[in-house]
Amino acid sequence: MKIGGIESEVPGKLYSVLKKEGLEKLRPCQEKAVKAGLLDRKNLLVCTPTASGKTLIAELAGIKSILEREGKMVYIVPLRSLANEKFKEFKKKYEGLCKIAMSIGDIDSSDPYLQDYDLIITTAEKFDSLIRHHAIWLDQIATVVFDEIHLLNDVSRGPTVEILITILKQMLTDVQILALSATIGNPEELANWLDAKLVIDNWRPVELEKGIYFNNEVEFQ
Repeated sequence: MKIGGIESEVPGKLYSVLKKEGLEKLRPCQEKAVKAGLLDRKNLLVCTPTASGKTLIAELAGIKSILEREGKMVYIVPLRSLANEKFKEFKKKYEGLCKIAMSIGDIDSSDPYLQDYDLIITTAEKFDSLIRHHAIWLDQIATVVFDEIHLLNDVSRGPTVEILITILKQMLTDVQILALSATIGNPEELANWLDAKLVIDNWRPVELEKGIYFNNEVEFQ
């Protein structure tokens, strides 16, 4: 699908950023997500390979909601280093369109200053703390993104993510939940629990090859 195919479905300012970035065509998973209701605020579970374009799927929905004044976007990542990476990426891309903040620090604070921000990047542990401290802006959230959702199976982080999703579904009945992952063993079951449409695609920008390394040589299968 050419980028012009969604021009009428996204705010003009967002479309201008996409064109400025040189985006001419949606990748396969992005096209599937749009057809599955991404821009109509449907919940989606996106399972596609690394670097296949999952982050842009989240951006399309979240920035659209922000610009159309439907509410804030919260982007949840498992690691502080990834939060820093996304913060820099989004600031470079969307500075001027919306106010972007990162909250990964003190877990004993409700960070009331976030009331003034539109796109908030945080970790699951910090977001759990924000909920427990009754942050005053929580009811303004329109889109929540769970990056690396397969960490639900992680013994240390999984329970926190599961609790977050459960609370959000009860607290914000109209929130759009987007869950992203490269590998999930039970995508249909997880999509059903999330009340989300499942988007699966195997396209990757670089072909993946398997081989055996032996005696300083690699023999590809």
